[in-house]
Amino acid sequence: MTSLETLGVRNPKIHLRVADQLGLSILRGDFRPGDILPPERTLCEMLGVSRTAMREAIRGLIAKGLIDSRPKIGTRVRHPEYWNHLDVDVLRWEIEISDTETYLKKMFQLRHATEPAASAIAAENADRHDHIRLQSAFDAMVAAGSNNALWVEADLVFHKSIYLATHNEFFWPIGQLFSVALKEMFRIAALGSHRPRAIGEHGDLLRAILEGKPDLARAAALTLLSNAASDIRSIRQQPGYNPP
Repeated sequence: MTSLETLGVRNPKIHLRVADQLGLSILRGDFRPGDILPPERTLCEMLGVSRTAMREAIRGLIAKGLIDSRPKIGTRVRHPEYWNHLDVDVLRWEIEISDTETYLKKMFQLRHATEPAASAIAAENADRHDHIRLQSAFDAMVAAGSNNALWVEADLVFHKSIYLATHNEFFWPIGQLFSVALKEMFRIAALGSHRPRAIGEHGDLLRAILEGKPDLARAAALTLLSNAASDIRSIRQQPGYNPP
């Protein structure tokens, strides 16, 4: 068995790779809620790492809510309701193990629940800096042309900027989450021929925010989301569709 530490004995990030393996195992169901993880020594042997690296990894997973550790009981997997689903690593693991259909459904549910409201609040609260950031992201979308990678990156920045423009710190983690979670969704959407229409819809949303019109911003966000869902559904149903 190849030891992780033989790949980088002095790598201070080794515990992150250990946490990555254990986190994926937990989300995949290899260790189910209520299960007691193997003893530390066994885990170290399984993954080929030192106790120091393992303990740091365990502390990280405790902080993410995936496990807890109690004397005389051991390290137990917690129920998913206690997991920090806004944590970037937890989100990445969830995306990795989820089928595309489930992932898209959940992401659209979350966007429908938050983005229209965030857009309306942004129209009320956005300042000059927010206006510049949104306009810049929109301009980058237009300038991307047929370059899918540039389009996706600019689209992500645009939507993240909406949440930041609310000036409500409780919305900000959702924007951060989307900067990770929506990449797959936007990569699929970038394959379609709807880009001119999407540019117009993003432009409508941008103008509503810049002009301080919350009702129009909310309506524009709803239109954008509704059409985006239809676009992705249509793209995935095309003969010969290959996921990006």
